[in-house]
Order: sequence, then C-alpha cells, then structure tokens
Amino acid sequence: MAQAHDAEMGITEEKISLAGGELLLLKAGKGRPLLVLHEELGFPGWLWWNRELAREHSLIAPLHPGFGRSPRREWILNVRDLAGFYLWFIREQKLAPVDVIGISFGGWVAAEMAAFAPESLRRIVLVAPLGIAPPQGHLMDMFTVTARGYLRSSVAAAQKTPEFGSLFGGSPSPEQFEAFEEARAEAARLAWQPYMYNPSLPHLLVGARHVPALVIWGQEDTVAPVGCGEIYARALPNSRLTIFESCGHRPEIEQRERFVAEVRSFLAA
Repeated sequence: MAQAHDAEMGITEEKISLAGGELLLLKAGKGRPLLVLHEELGFPGWLWWNRELAREHSLIAPLHPGFGRSPRREWILNVRDLAGFYLWFIREQKLAPVDVIGISFGGWVAAEMAAFAPESLRRIVLVAPLGIAPPQGHLMDMFTVTARGYLRSSVAAAQKTPEFGSLFGGSPSPEQFEAFEEARAEAARLAWQPYMYNPSLPHLLVGARHVPALVIWGQEDTVAPVGCGEIYARALPNSRLTIFESCGHRPEIEQRERFVAEVRSFLAA
C-alpha cells in the first residue's frame, strides 16, 4: 500500500484497541483532523490528493474492520453498524465534531454517520458514495467481474488518469489479489442484500440538516450513476452537488486538481 509520496508525507501507523479488537490507523499531515474512509476494494494507497490535503489537515485513515490488516468484528453486520463503529471511534478519540471524507463505500458509511449523529460531524465530503439506489440504471455489481475489471470500470479513461496504475500498489501481486478478495468478501457480508444501498438512508439523511455536505460525482460514472448524487443532494438539506464532466467513479484521481480545489475550499469554511 506504500506509495512514492509516503516519506514526503511523514505517514505513520498506529494500532488502537476499539470494540473488541485492533483498528489500524494511517496518519499524515498537520492541522484540523480529517477522517478518511476508504472504498469497497480496500485502502488504495496514499495519492496526490492525500498529500495536498495533508498540507493543512491531519489525515486519519482507518483500515475498515475486515478490509486488510484491521481484523473483522463479527458483530458488525451491515454498513449502519460500521457507521456506529466509527462514531464510537470519534467519541473515543475526542475528535467530534470532525470533518469526514468518504470515497464510494466509505462515502456511504459517512452518510450513515451523518444520519444518526450529525452533531459528531463538522463537514462531510461524499465522493461518489454508494448507499442509495439510482432512479435509473443500477449500481455496478462488483461480483460479476474480477477485482481488476471492477477497478478498470471505475474510471472513464484509465490511460488519461496518471495515478491509475499506482492504485493498490500498482501490481497484481498474490498479496494484492488476496487483499482484494478479503475486501470483496467483507463488502458482500455487509452490503449484499439489498446490494450496496440502504432504502431508508434518503429519508434519514433529512435529520442531518445542520451538517454542510459536499457531494462530488463524475458524469460518466458507471459504478454508481450520477442520478444517485442527485438523490443525495436532495436528501441532505445543507448540501451542494458538484458534477465533474468526462469523469468516472474516481474524481479524486481523474480530475485531481479540481477535486483538491473543491474540497480544500469547502473544508476551509
């Protein structure tokens, strides 16, 4: 998972005990804390956007239980339970109210957190979050293709995305293959039925009316259609939807300069 920028960013690892087991935290940067919740394939590695935001934020990136080196919690049975787990983490670490950025599956977790404990969050950035069914089309089924196939489908143009090749270490090693399959197995355990969404979430998000939210989506997203973003924006009373043209499911790397500018401006308020 190490990337070229690791030494420059001063990344550290920390293990804490929480809810019956260890939780591995990756940390970098300085400034106001920013909780980073990773996607359904696991933690993709430290990327350019992480480095840039670490200039004014203390990034805290947990590895979700069951996704990699943080052991599974058998009592976490769905994404709402995982959201409760992270709200517990925020209380234990005395971070509230904290800024949160969630990517895809991690964005769904952040949205569930906002629905149930909005007072724990200062601002949230949801990057193409799963969790809501599209009004047309469907959420891409990651289990009908290989992990690498799903990864390729997540960008509009891999050849025009400089960091695409460095995601998850960049090489299809046996270790990375095993990590992908562990992540997919845990994602299936938490979000199989219904697949990758919670029917009650749009209704419950109305309770997060005081939490400012930035929702970022790619117009060409084939993993989660942009219509999902429109539902998120309507459900969150204090939100703004920003759509990136010619962009797929990973605006954080496909249009990274604009992405960082949007997030930086939003979190600075």
